[in-house]
Amino acid sequence: MDPGYVAGNEFCNYRSPLSTRYASKEMQYIFSDMKKFSTWRKLWLYLARGEKELGLDITNEQLKEMESHLYDIDFKMAAEEEKKTRHDVMAHVHTFAAICPLAAPIIHLGATSCYVGDNTDLIIIRDGLDILLPKLASSIQRLANFAEQYKNLPTLGFTHLQPAQLTTVGKRACLWIQDLLMDERALSRVHGDLRFRGVKGTTGTQASFLQLFNGDGAKVKKLDELVTSMAGFKSSFVISGQTYTRKVDVEVVSSLSSLGASVHKICSDIRLLANMKELEEPFESTQIGSSAMPYKRNPMRSERCCSIARHLMSLSSNAYNTAATQWMERTLDDSANRRLTLAEAFLSTDSILMTLQNICEGLVVYPKVIERHIMQELPFMATENVIMAMVKAGGDRQECHEQIRVLSHQAGAVVKQLGLDNDLVGRIKETPYFAPILPKLDELLDPKTFIGRAPEQVTEFLKEEVNPVLNKYRGQMSDKPIVLDI
Repeated sequence: MDPGYVAGNEFCNYRSPLSTRYASKEMQYIFSDMKKFSTWRKLWLYLARGEKELGLDITNEQLKEMESHLYDIDFKMAAEEEKKTRHDVMAHVHTFAAICPLAAPIIHLGATSCYVGDNTDLIIIRDGLDILLPKLASSIQRLANFAEQYKNLPTLGFTHLQPAQLTTVGKRACLWIQDLLMDERALSRVHGDLRFRGVKGTTGTQASFLQLFNGDGAKVKKLDELVTSMAGFKSSFVISGQTYTRKVDVEVVSSLSSLGASVHKICSDIRLLANMKELEEPFESTQIGSSAMPYKRNPMRSERCCSIARHLMSLSSNAYNTAATQWMERTLDDSANRRLTLAEAFLSTDSILMTLQNICEGLVVYPKVIERHIMQELPFMATENVIMAMVKAGGDRQECHEQIRVLSHQAGAVVKQLGLDNDLVGRIKETPYFAPILPKLDELLDPKTFIGRAPEQVTEFLKEEVNPVLNKYRGQMSDKPIVLDI
């Protein structure tokens, strides 16, 4: 054993970076043991309440006893019981029964392990989405404010990462927002489609409950409805095996992974723009970019988002493979995988959304750098305007084209071979042929004449597509800036 190892020291045990560095406390709680096992106890309470309401011999004293011990869980005892039984649900049945002696005979009555396991997972997924959706809306809101602020600022567009026709800084941000709106739509649909597994028994036939109620199928159906309602769901699956279909996990994790792809794209763009010195993410006064290069201003937040997003995107394959390999009514090889996949998908998403919001709240734009880059490329892009102006002034289109072609190649050689600025405009001014249009040349080279309807598109997009989505989350989005501890 390494001499640094000290038994019982938490720093000598592996700790997930998602819980120690990145994800929020509220999301960590959603996937905590306390949340999981207290929810199991709530589900046993809901089941007992429903069974009592439908005529089984369960007393109010038993229900009160269960209700009073939902959170005082003896985790040490549960661990010892699981070590003996090799069964986590029965370990917690015994632990709950030990502190609820009156209720012990009716805890878990008629249920299978998946009654608490799967229903709890669905509750956790729902509660996790309740946390993530407003956070996603908050990032969209910050980017919308940014897009509105810079909707008129021309900037070089890029296709193939080569300079292309101008767009605006705000219009580019709308491309980012559009992807996030698609993610909001997908996650909202997943949230709205969630159904409870409910009270279904060992293979989903409800046979054990039918026996409890002496063959009264109507009571069994009513029990399912009662417990579903108590758990806060509008409906449960009519059909299930022992588990809810793992296609639900596919839809959930795939939607989260898709959001990861969107954030990766946004933050990759920011990293590229930071390299060009056109845009920067927040950089604090005491922040260090490099231990060896003091001048560095690395886009570490965007890099973090890309890094965690790659992990998030990879998790969707686990959900697909698990759904594909469920045999008949269920097999247990999903269990360990889902403990990792579901938790990490939500914690990863939580982390990148908080970081993205922090980035969007502090984006810094450098208009002068953007203008310089435009002017290095714009003369080439403006050649068609120059030709049209010369034709209007009485010139010959083909002759003008040849004059511009020669000057453009000369200017290109100056840029590429000598590393100097683009001097095409100066060459045009010094060429007598172009004298008729020189008074209009500055107007022909105004960047704002090259951005098309970009500003209007931003206004229309924010009004027609973004604001209706944000209105869904009024009162849920955080007004406070995100502060990253690390």
